[in-house]
Amino acid sequence: MRKNLSLRVVRGYAGIVGAMDLATGLGLMAMPAFTLAQMGATVPGAEALGYVRFSGVFVGAVGASYLVALARGGVARLRGALEFTLIARAGAGGFSAVAVAAGWFDRAWLIVAATDLTCAAVQAWILARGIQDDE
Repeated sequence: MRKNLSLRVVRGYAGIVGAMDLATGLGLMAMPAFTLAQMGATVPGAEALGYVRFSGVFVGAVGASYLVALARGGVARLRGALEFTLIARAGAGGFSAVAVAAGWFDRAWLIVAATDLTCAAVQAWILARGIQDDE
């Protein structure tokens, strides 16, 4: 029988990825050209930056989902956030990979695909193992 993962470990993971996504989302909303340049991605024309900002709202909301679950506490809330964000990450990661392969996005977007798909896999593993309420 597999041992459940410590709630403390899962909270650490959720805090790191939540802060990463919230910061990235805020950057895409407030300074889209700068944030894309830091990612190594091609910065689109000014007319497209509104869509980048809109995407930033989505990224920031995913990050906030982890952080809200942490703030409210409890295994059930954290599990719910991991389930919800797993779906969002798998979708974003899969789309980014296809977009690079189709030539819609430049190769710098592979880091987004790799990050999101890796986080989706980690979260699927966490959910399969279970979370031990060690508080």
